[in-house]
Amino acid sequence: MAGPDYDSEIKQLQATMRTIGQVLDLDGMRAEIADLGEQVAAPDLWDDQDNATRVTGRLSLLQGELERFTDLANRIDDLEVMVELGRGEDDAEMLADAERELGKVQKSVESLEIRTLLSGEFDAREALVTIRSGAGGVDAADFAEMLMRMYTRWAEQHKYGVEVFDTSYAEEAGLKSATFAIHAPYAYGTLSVEAGTHRLVRISPFDNQGRRQTSFAAVEVVPVLEQTDEIEVDENEIKVDVYRSSGPGGQSVNTTDSAVRLTHLPTGIVVSCQNEKSQLQNKAAAMIVLKAKLLAAKKAEEEAQLKELKGDVAASWGDQMRNYVLNPYQIVKDLRTGHESGNPQAVFDGELDDFLEAGIRWRRGADKAAAQN
Repeated sequence: MAGPDYDSEIKQLQATMRTIGQVLDLDGMRAEIADLGEQVAAPDLWDDQDNATRVTGRLSLLQGELERFTDLANRIDDLEVMVELGRGEDDAEMLADAERELGKVQKSVESLEIRTLLSGEFDAREALVTIRSGAGGVDAADFAEMLMRMYTRWAEQHKYGVEVFDTSYAEEAGLKSATFAIHAPYAYGTLSVEAGTHRLVRISPFDNQGRRQTSFAAVEVVPVLEQTDEIEVDENEIKVDVYRSSGPGGQSVNTTDSAVRLTHLPTGIVVSCQNEKSQLQNKAAAMIVLKAKLLAAKKAEEEAQLKELKGDVAASWGDQMRNYVLNPYQIVKDLRTGHESGNPQAVFDGELDDFLEAGIRWRRGADKAAAQN
């Protein structure tokens, strides 16, 4: 069987990288890195902690992006050399290595190209994910837990940090709800396409008669706040409830009332945290989640007003968005993009990248179409 057309494939990769470089504005990026580097070196940087946090965070982000681009460009150059050597020495083993590396580089370039589509105001932020079980009883609670595992496995595969703020267990099995953060650059921009209603169809393991059950779970994704975000919360507008943390099946896992629930009275937004050891720690963590959700609500309100001005009455793209069917056949299908996988187990084990990339491309197309109307 003939091998790949290396010359054509490498030229295509190099052309794509040039386009990505133009979108990223590498010269502008280097200039900003130099400017931020001078600010970081200033002896009075930390006199203003908010500004210092913004400057160091931005510098770290830009340095990481530039390094990622440079490393990938170098890999393409190395691949070109490997192919030339393999051909010159008629080394089949080296050419086989080159073919494997070509596949890896193509995937990396595609991922970097997707990153350039994440240009929203908060896309570069870390993500705060909340999953809630919906209709379907115990199957829905079990489904919610499956989704939480799916996202945490995805994060682990990419070596992203996960911080769990709250897990509310259902009585029989699974979760009523869970809130956790994914600590990685662009986690919000990447995972925001997961927001919406997810639907599971399977033979219920909780039904003695082995009937097929349909259940639902909702996924909410908001950006993690930075210290420079201006979200003021009046303590008088927050109702604070404390309660005893509980584990699976309703069993108590804490003998003190350390869990905290915050209700923002003007908006009705409710958040809770029970994963820290003390009530003060849980309250501080819950406040982080509350402020993030208030920021997202503010942004959503601004977007809704803009849509109203444009006369856009279409339903949000983030409603019911994906089906996971385990019976009578096996398929996971995104209802917006049409992307599908015939291996649901792999998807539940965290193999989400293809769905995420399809979702990001779909959203960019939808945004362009909306801008033209």
